[in-house]
Parts: sequence; structure tokens; C-alpha cells
Amino acid sequence: MNTSATFELTLTRSIRAPREKVFDAFVTPALMKAWMCPRGMTVPEASADPRPGGRFSVTMLARDGDRHTAAGVYREVKRPERLVYTWQWQNPELPNVETLITVALTERDGATELRMTHSGFPDAGLRDAHNAGWNASLNQLVERFDERGTAANVTLLGDSRSTYTRTVRMGLAEKGVRYRIETAGPKSAEVAAIHPFARIPAFRDGDLQLFETSAILRYVEEAFPGPSLLPGNIRDRARCEQWVSAINAYCYDAMVRRYVLPYLFPKGADGKPDRSVIDPALPEISRQLARFDAAYGEKNLLAGASVSLADLFLAPILAYVAAMPEGKELMTAVPNVARAQAAMRERASFKDTEPAR
Repeated sequence: MNTSATFELTLTRSIRAPREKVFDAFVTPALMKAWMCPRGMTVPEASADPRPGGRFSVTMLARDGDRHTAAGVYREVKRPERLVYTWQWQNPELPNVETLITVALTERDGATELRMTHSGFPDAGLRDAHNAGWNASLNQLVERFDERGTAANVTLLGDSRSTYTRTVRMGLAEKGVRYRIETAGPKSAEVAAIHPFARIPAFRDGDLQLFETSAILRYVEEAFPGPSLLPGNIRDRARCEQWVSAINAYCYDAMVRRYVLPYLFPKGADGKPDRSVIDPALPEISRQLARFDAAYGEKNLLAGASVSLADLFLAPILAYVAAMPEGKELMTAVPNVARAQAAMRERASFKDTEPAR
């Protein structure tokens, strides 16, 4: 290790497990495979000889097939409280720099306080790249021992009545990702701290913060295992993207802003729905539904052979449309849409995210 290097990072976590078990997670190959990589990657190979002078190795596999191997030598092994080892990437395309990791484990309030210091970086850029990777990896270490699973780190901020919030919730459910939901409205301080335009939903995964429904779900798609939310071939992925874009750019305005919301939050004379807003939207909604009807044809999905982002964006909106006074007539005119939405309503992700009335 270059002892003249001064850049380092320190990370801490509280882990709901005895420190013996946390220590084992750092030095037992089968356990290292479960967490020692960022989200969206796996560890197909790991080895460890946890004694001073013993070596370790961990290979991380990305979805695109790229493999990244780090290896090093244990300098100090003091079970279950302290572990010191070197860290060096073995791939030619990665910086050939030997750094040093010190892990300290302390018992506190029935949990283990972990403090990891990674030192010896020659510059801030390399340190910051490792900071992102270690944060993501330590999230998975926390989840391994926490009965909440991914909900220990994954939080969705929004209102269950929001169609966009529901779209994200359905996506998380389809992927099998456990999460916490914090009820927060648009322009709330909690949301504004993440979303520069203070809209919902907003999203946290540990230290990572995201906003905008499509971006959140694309992260969820790549970060977590489970059924894919994107079709399997490029043609269907493009079709999926075109429908997501169309729903956001055209349908939300007509169907939600100018139709559903005036009924739910009437602002007309005597507190009644404003017909001057609703009535002009109805022909536009009919035309949009006709286009979806043609797109569905005999299928119940907009793109590909399984539920995709396009279906998740549309279903919460049409659930509201169908519930409005003209909804039954609108849906009767588009039998393919009605059939497809009936199929969506049978999915657990739809049932389990029904908004509170």
C-alpha cells in the first residue's frame, strides 16, 4: 500500500446481529457471496483464509458479463472485533492500487456497530468510486441480518392515492422488493429534500436518492433480482418505452389532470366538478383509449410477453378513469382495454396497492 496516500473513506452501519455473525460475513466465502458487491451484481466466486498472512479473493459479476476481482492479504484477524486486510483489484482495466481496509465491530444495544475505514487512495475520484460501491454492498449486509430485508434500506415517499406512487409500488411488488412507504405529499419538505421539483414519488435506497417514476423503476429493475419489468427483446423494449412516454406526455394530462382530479377535488360553482374542464377532456380520452384498444388487440399486455413498465404506468390511471361517472361508458367502448385492465386487477401487485379512499 502507498503509505503516502492520504485519501480515505469511513462507513458505519448498525446491524441487527451478534458481532460474531457479522465478523463471519467478512471471512466466510458462502456468506461473502451474499453481500460483497453492489446491487445488480452477484459474487460467483469467493475465497478466504482468515489468518495473518492468509489471502482472500472475491469476484463480482455484472449483468453484462463483466467480471471484477479484488484480492488481498489479511494483516490482522482479531475475532470478533477487528479485521484488517489489503484490497487490490486484479483486473488490468482497473487501478492497480493496493489499499487497506480496517473493520471494527462493537456491540451496542443488542446490535453490532460496524465501522469500516478504507484508506490509501491516491486521489479523491478513486475514493469516491469505492464509497458508492461499499455503501451499496453494506446495504446488502444489513439486509442479510435484518428481518425487514430490503425494507431496511428501501423507502418510497409518496401518497398511496397518487397514480405514479402506485406505479412504483406495483413495480416493487412485481420484483418482490420489500420497502417502507413514508406518506408524503407534493411540495412537502421530505419530498423536496430529494426531488428538485418537489413532486411525488421520491425514493431512497440507503444513501442513494432518486426521483421520477421511470428512473426509480429502471433502478429497481437493474438493482434487484426477480421478474424483469422490461421486455426481453429490443423491439418490445422500444414499444414499452414509447407507451411509457405517451402515457406521461399525453394521457396523464387528459385522464388525470382534466378528468379524474376535477371530480376528486371539485372546484366548480357550489363546490361541484367543473364541467368546463371535464367535458372537453372526454373526447380526447375516448381517442386515447381507442389507440390503446388497437394496441392491445387480443393481448392483455402493451409490450412483450409479461407485465412491463408500460402496463404499470397505465393501470393505476385507468382504474381511476373507470371509477368516474362516465367511466363505464368509456370502457365499454374499448373491450380490449377493459379485458386487459380486468387481467391487471387480478394481479397481486394491483390488489395490494389499492389506495385508501
